Amino acid sequence: MIMKFSDGDLRRHCERRLGALERERQSWFQHWRELSDFILPRRGQFLGLPGQSDRGRKVNGRILDSTGTLAARTLASGLMSGVTSPARPWFRLTVGDPALAQAAGVRAWLDQVQEAMLRVFARSNLYNALATVYEELGVFGTGALLVLEDEQDVVRAWPLTVGEYWLASSDRQVVNTLYREFPLTVFQLVERFGRNAVSQHVREQYDAGAWDREVAVVHAIEPNEGRDLARADNRSMPFRSVYYEKVGADDCLLSVSGFEDFPAMCPRWHLVGNDVWGRSPGMDALPDVKGLQTMQKRFNQALEKLVNPPMVAPPSLRNEAASSLSGAVTYVADPTGVGFRPAYQINPPINHLASAIADRQRSVQAAFYADLFLMMSQLDDVRSATEIVERREEKLVMLGPVLERLHDELLDPLINRVFRLMERARAVPPPPEALNGQAMDVEYVSSLAQAQRAVATGGIERFVSFAGRAATMKPDVLDKLDIDQTVDAYGDLLGVPGRLIVPTEQAAAAREQRAQVQQQQMALQVGQAMAAGAEKLGGIDAGGGKNALQALLGR
Repeated sequence: MIMKFSDGDLRRHCERRLGALERERQSWFQHWRELSDFILPRRGQFLGLPGQSDRGRKVNGRILDSTGTLAARTLASGLMSGVTSPARPWFRLTVGDPALAQAAGVRAWLDQVQEAMLRVFARSNLYNALATVYEELGVFGTGALLVLEDEQDVVRAWPLTVGEYWLASSDRQVVNTLYREFPLTVFQLVERFGRNAVSQHVREQYDAGAWDREVAVVHAIEPNEGRDLARADNRSMPFRSVYYEKVGADDCLLSVSGFEDFPAMCPRWHLVGNDVWGRSPGMDALPDVKGLQTMQKRFNQALEKLVNPPMVAPPSLRNEAASSLSGAVTYVADPTGVGFRPAYQINPPINHLASAIADRQRSVQAAFYADLFLMMSQLDDVRSATEIVERREEKLVMLGPVLERLHDELLDPLINRVFRLMERARAVPPPPEALNGQAMDVEYVSSLAQAQRAVATGGIERFVSFAGRAATMKPDVLDKLDIDQTVDAYGDLLGVPGRLIVPTEQAAAAREQRAQVQQQQMALQVGQAMAAGAEKLGGIDAGGGKNALQALLGR
């Protein structure tokens, strides 16, 4: 059934749905607010859009111990360098059929597209946006990244902060709806949507020169149910995109368009049941983070009282000069020792307090996996390279489920989205005929992904080493080992670029050619040896006017 909305009906539909999403999201607000107050005070939007006059206000007044903030930063940096490092390739394009991957030009084309995509990632702001998403993900449990088309850099990423957007998911728990609220100045509104699209109030402000007044704008992205499949305009795409001013615009819309695929990536750290919003390490660490603030406050109070204790003095000194500075003299009327002195003597257990604080700090760092990403700096003695690798692999087991969710909810849709935008921008070379109608796969070769697969590579190494030792006792055992397949499998697990591994057919042809050359060389050597022997026999006198060669041949 085709449903056609007028602008007024579409706006009322979006407003009703935004209200429903807001009621569902409200139960998470208090938790997010505490995470923002104690861990990431500059993230999150909980009191509506901030005004221009108070954006630089001090917001970290509740933080006395920054362990949580630093641990969250370590987690985000570790994910950035370990999953999507700008310094090295972190994914590889493949095809599901191994035989197809060996077809002429397929591997070369896949490598060219991969390199082109990595250049787009580096040229645009995608890496900066991903760093923000990792931080939001680790603290609030949910991240949101909006990737839109850009004329200059092919793609442009917009990382969102918790509290400024609303999400909904399909029955498969895949996020397919995003509403967001953001500010635009009067000038930006007119520049982006045109004078005729904005409300009368905005036009009046624009004409009056109030260009920098901010207006709240709502952007709704949702499935375009009931679209007309026979039409190819931007209102009939699989996903609908609607912009409108939040207040004062009656039934007017700023724009209505669409997307061929969902343009937002919304990873969740951990999901429970059919929740839309995720849970995070920050939520696990929040009790310890809050406890640290209290412990630091008490520790500082104890230290202050120890260094600068409260003093008592007789009433006769009420109007007399008194000083607690080093080397200063205070004249006391009563020299019997009852005069100017500390009110009470305390001996706070500073060492015990410091040890308790250190234990709580380690708990916070463990919740954010800081002990994994800072493992080398935390080793208290010299370790062998093998032991370091094994310890790292042991810790990486804890990140296995998280990496799978990142691949599924962030990186897979991100790579697909960037590839399609590059296709529209004609930034992808034409594929070879063998790939017509074939789907591409993505294989992740980041350092964390490879560490997760290190068990497989270690098994191959141990198997080859065992076969080598067994061959010393029975050389025939090497017939059980297919070295070519072993090299291919090992290279795939390590993410070695395909152009560095020679295809099996090409390697077989090279071996055959090398064997023919060796046979020709051996035949030539045999011929030369026979000629030299004949020449030698021809120089030996056998009597009767014949040489040894003639006598041998019976001539």
